[in-house]
Amino acid sequence: MELRMKIVLVLTAVLALSALAPSAAIAQYGLRGGTPMTFFVTSEPIGDGANLGGLAGADAHCQKLAQVVGAGDRTWRAYLSTQALPGQPAVNARDRIGTGPWYNFDGVMIARDLAQLHGDTIELARMGNNLTKRTGLTEKGQIVPGLNDYQVPRDSDWEYTKTTPYTNRHEMLTGSQLDGRAFPPGVDYTCNNWTSNRDPAPGGPQVLEGGPGRPNAQIGFPDRNGGGNGSWNSSHGTSGCSQTALNRTHGVGMFYCFATN
Repeated sequence: MELRMKIVLVLTAVLALSALAPSAAIAQYGLRGGTPMTFFVTSEPIGDGANLGGLAGADAHCQKLAQVVGAGDRTWRAYLSTQALPGQPAVNARDRIGTGPWYNFDGVMIARDLAQLHGDTIELARMGNNLTKRTGLTEKGQIVPGLNDYQVPRDSDWEYTKTTPYTNRHEMLTGSQLDGRAFPPGVDYTCNNWTSNRDPAPGGPQVLEGGPGRPNAQIGFPDRNGGGNGSWNSSHGTSGCSQTALNRTHGVGMFYCFATN
């Protein structure tokens, strides 16, 4: 009887530990064990258009979202470039995010290093990275709603979109060229380095690119499905920098976050 009781106690302890292990993994990384998450798409915007509070504000948003899902033990950086200004050098998105490899919520590798992420050689560009609609997940493991997922007539109306989470919102702010580097100064591709929510003056040309008097942010698509060249990090511009303007072309001010460690 004593031996049987000991066996029961041991089995009970093992089962208790087994039950705790997955929940601990979820608390730490937001996924059930496996490879820790080191990449995600923000599940929600800051909410002031492309005014993110600069790079510091964007990084803080990444860190906050990671913290909520138990991944705040890593250092998170927003994949955003800034352009050179007088007395202020440019910052390249690719120089901010560490060296890889990077894995999504499900433990799937997005890219092993910066070269694969950006297609730095002809061969790597031909093969591409592994960022797709099914792998470009939020920190909660959600697929980002994209083009034609839901037939919502008002999905370019911010007043509707902000209370309807399944509307198309697949444009990610990057301010970057295809190689992950900043655009040269002169034309605004970063909404004044992520500090402006200003739109062009009414009556100007309706184009998705910057120019004189046209605040603008370069965007990409995690689902590779949209206007321009369909690039994940440098497809086309926006019609302005306000929350309303971003939403006209199916963005809400979301961006990519990478762990540097």
